[in-house]
Amino acid sequence: MSVTSLPSGLTSRPITLADAAAVFAVIAEQEQHDTGTVEVEEADLLADWGRPSYDLEASSVAVLDGERIVAYAEHLGEERYDAAVVPSYRGRGIGTWLAGWVQQLARSRGIAIVGMPVPEGSDGDRLLSALGYAVRWTSWVLRLPEGAQVAERALPAGYALRAATPADREQVWTVTEDAFLEWSVRERASLADFGAQVWGRPGSEPWQLQVVTGPDGDVVGVAHAWNAGTDTFVSKLAVARTHRRRGLAQALLVAAFAAGRERGATSSSLSTDSRTGALSLYENVGMRVEATWVHRAVRLG
Repeated sequence: MSVTSLPSGLTSRPITLADAAAVFAVIAEQEQHDTGTVEVEEADLLADWGRPSYDLEASSVAVLDGERIVAYAEHLGEERYDAAVVPSYRGRGIGTWLAGWVQQLARSRGIAIVGMPVPEGSDGDRLLSALGYAVRWTSWVLRLPEGAQVAERALPAGYALRAATPADREQVWTVTEDAFLEWSVRERASLADFGAQVWGRPGSEPWQLQVVTGPDGDVVGVAHAWNAGTDTFVSKLAVARTHRRRGLAQALLVAAFAAGRERGATSSSLSTDSRTGALSLYENVGMRVEATWVHRAVRLG
């Protein structure tokens, strides 16, 4: 598709770090409208933008009405991008313009396919479908029902659970990336980029990163979580392939959610997608699907 023109009166420019709060406001307003909840935090943006390999200004665009940012898009790398439009500005061709802008940028970078997640059945889902984007996978946000807890699971002999230390970071990165790359088609994140989104995430505290060590003392399981308001969100949960089916993931979930509750959280959540095969694991420990998203993508000719 070609990049159409923006509606009269609107302008565009690259995003800068100083725009974080304004971009967050756009995403939050869109999520509230589409799903009834706001899952994103400004720290999520800053963590992504803080990756050493990421050139924010070369990879992003903001749409402005006067001084106000009313829409944005950014190519996060390889096949993934994000975009949002303030709901009151929809129906004016801004989303189509953003899709064209992203496709043009991705094509210039030699990317063959590009896509983004959208709430199933939302305006964004319908727009991308109309633009020829096909569903590649489905993802779900799961939450524990109010008052529920994941059943405790004792670790096997020789295993131990504790907060991670700086000395664990390379092993945390290796275990997590090895696990995620079993189903995610992308290049391995560098240690520096991974760290920007984990221990370098704004507001990071030691309790947010917990590990399980095996009999030889090496890290074999990882959970990364934080409190978003009164909700503990687990962003990463990984267990090394040779140490699975021993209850390590469940023990890490229990520990992460408990640590969040100790710091004021009253609910617990995470997300997973159809590529991982982990949905039944989370449902079996009592979590319930709260929202369904689809990842839509288009091949670039």
